[in-house]
Amino acid sequence: GVGKTEVAKALAAATGARLIRLQCHEGIDVHHALYDWDYPRQLLAVRAGHTEHELFSREYLIRRPLLEALEHDGPVVLLIDEVDRADDEFEAFLLELLSDFQVTIPEIGTVGAKGRPLVVLTSNRTRELHDALKRRCLYHWIDYPDREREAEIVRARLPGVPEEIADKVCRAVQRLRAEELYKPPGVGETIAWAQALLALGEAGDLDSTLGAALKVREDIDRVRSQGVLADV
Repeated sequence: GVGKTEVAKALAAATGARLIRLQCHEGIDVHHALYDWDYPRQLLAVRAGHTEHELFSREYLIRRPLLEALEHDGPVVLLIDEVDRADDEFEAFLLELLSDFQVTIPEIGTVGAKGRPLVVLTSNRTRELHDALKRRCLYHWIDYPDREREAEIVRARLPGVPEEIADKVCRAVQRLRAEELYKPPGVGETIAWAQALLALGEAGDLDSTLGAALKVREDIDRVRSQGVLADV
């Protein structure tokens, strides 16, 4: 919730590159990330009498995000998002890609990048990444912004937002992050909270819109019972 994904988006916008995103998840493998075969079309081709060599050709290849990034004709920012959600085997698979910017497809051969993409890997540290992968990266820690910087972000994302709302929401979020909550609000929640107050106008206040910032019932109950935001 600190804006890691936004780094890749901003990088693509600043360089005029195409942003290609691979969202990692438990169980992700080569067929989700690199390529797959168009089996329905292959079955139709079999009925039409095509040979096996023809079946496993480029015509029936489905390009997934990693292959799309390698073969794109132009500048690319490749976002491999939440890589810590993938397993060790997928992490090992990424080593060839990040070392040589090429991959091997058994039926076709080695595919190299037309132009080296800018790669951004994000992690929430749900598990530690292996040293071999980290050696291929430049590490940068992104923390929550301070109140002034977060207010700037709110104003940039919500042009015309009243200064009172931007300041109030950012002060409230800073207060919430100082509490021991199950899930502290991220920058996205700050923007959503400000949007909620904007939409409700005079009918809205911090307490009635607390669900825009906190997504766990126990967190909401604790904040309300302890009056955490009473003087914000």
